[in-house]
Amino acid sequence: MPTIQIFDPALCCSTGVCGVEVDQQLIDFSTAVDWAKQNNATIERFNLAQQPMAFAENPIVKAFLERSGADALPLILVDGEVALAGRYPNRTELARWATITETEEKPASACCSGSSCC
Repeated sequence: MPTIQIFDPALCCSTGVCGVEVDQQLIDFSTAVDWAKQNNATIERFNLAQQPMAFAENPIVKAFLERSGADALPLILVDGEVALAGRYPNRTELARWATITETEEKPASACCSGSSCC
């Protein structure tokens, strides 16, 4: 399974989903990451404020920051190659990169007691 690495801008916590005013985009992204991890995706997140050495020690990320600056984050690498920059991926993109087959969730049955359904 591919490895997805997310290099976040400086966030207040590891997910950015904290504090008084939470960005809805980060909530949606965190939900998608949780879903992907539950489906066995390998996802690593690095926060510029908390893990600056991860940025400095990765030649691709270091060159990206030198060229584009921290305002261009987030940067997403899939197996060490740039897959996306400047925005967070959606669930469909994560699924494609992680080779997860997306299936529609089936609604829970409102009836059925015993062996037959109404």
